[in-house]
Amino acid sequence: MKSRDHRARVTQILIQKALTKLLREKPIHRISVKELCEEAGINRGTFYAHYTDIYDLLKQMEDDLVADLQKAMEPLMREDAQEPTLVGITSVIFRCLKENADICAVTLGPYGDREFVGRLLDSARESCLAVYARNFDATPWQLECYYAFASAGCIGLLEKWVAEGMEGSAEELADIAGGIMAQGIGFLRHPEGAK
Repeated sequence: MKSRDHRARVTQILIQKALTKLLREKPIHRISVKELCEEAGINRGTFYAHYTDIYDLLKQMEDDLVADLQKAMEPLMREDAQEPTLVGITSVIFRCLKENADICAVTLGPYGDREFVGRLLDSARESCLAVYARNFDATPWQLECYYAFASAGCIGLLEKWVAEGMEGSAEELADIAGGIMAQGIGFLRHPEGAK
């Protein structure tokens, strides 16, 4: 049984890698199951043993990423958790996305699924708002506005990061995002006396 589970998992990984490769080249509606199977080196029957169609495959990959993100956020939400900073929250999110670089690259790339980006933001919203509420004296509406503004900016940073091959570390990008969220344009000012 364990051997069969391992083989099924390896097959799913091959299929997912094939889809992410093809999604870098063209939109999902232009990818056929036949083409995907050729790329993955499997037959159509094997594909259909795991997925109903290509959209089902993409949805399962996206669902896995949302679950990974929610799991990564859990430690921040525990009662005994140290009060996280903006950089801490953003680091957790960016690290999770870097660990799922293949799906992020296609989701945030030119043929990405904008609806999924919305789902990703929604999955982090509750956790972020709870952390913000513990750290800032603001109304729920103000916190929602802040989240909407900050998350849109983070998506822009993520798109830039993905377009550049995710070369920098998640922590470095989180430091930049956290600095911008906390200080706005002041983040770009030189410290007193520095040039």
